[in-house]
Amino acid sequence: MRFVIQRVKQANVQVDQKVVGEISQGYLVFVGITDTDDQKIADKMIHKLLNLRIFEDEEGKTNLSLENVHGELLIISQFTLYADCRKGNRPSFGNAGNPEFANKMYEYIIQKCSETVPHVAKGVFGAHMEVSIINNGPFTILLDSDEICK
Repeated sequence: MRFVIQRVKQANVQVDQKVVGEISQGYLVFVGITDTDDQKIADKMIHKLLNLRIFEDEEGKTNLSLENVHGELLIISQFTLYADCRKGNRPSFGNAGNPEFANKMYEYIIQKCSETVPHVAKGVFGAHMEVSIINNGPFTILLDSDEICK
């Protein structure tokens, strides 16, 4: 499982020119899922996500968590996080999770995050989406379950 986390001032996602998810200050999280992932892995990744301290305190140090700043989440499924670019110039996506399984894991992640974070917005699984953000920093973190769940 892979999370690409961007600290944002605001973000939204559109499908067919209609906003389907929108947040103010918080994290835009792109989620990549592979067939070897499970709820135990998701729980560890969610715990790490929700406890990251990457918002600045009054001294300008990244010392505050999403909860400390009353931040929001926009979670978007992105199978391309499992692109394999080792051969040729056209990426292979064979390592991305089966869509039915990946969608279940994606919905699980959203549900678990919603238990802690008051406002969790999402994209539309499998849809062509347009994502707009104001990245605050820029500040982008990659969480990979191969490292987080060792």
